[in-house]
Amino acid sequence: MAASTRAQVISLYRRMLAESKKFPSYNFRTYALRRVRDAFRANGKVEDPKTIVRLMAEGQETLALIQRQVAIGKMYESQKLVVEE
Repeated sequence: MAASTRAQVISLYRRMLAESKKFPSYNFRTYALRRVRDAFRANGKVEDPKTIVRLMAEGQETLALIQRQVAIGKMYESQKLVVEE
């Protein structure tokens, strides 16, 4: 993987983690963080440039989805769970 592609992947990973941490709901937050980490670990050994481009596009779409869901979650916040306190 080229250095610039690697930097883009790491940047996407960090942005997805940061955005996932913004979920107001504990359950959604932990689920999103786990899914992001698992997806990047599962695809960590991918070398094919076409596959990397496809996965990056999917990652960008997922990031946008997370951002939308965080915004919706903030509109309908509920009480904190016992686990969060």
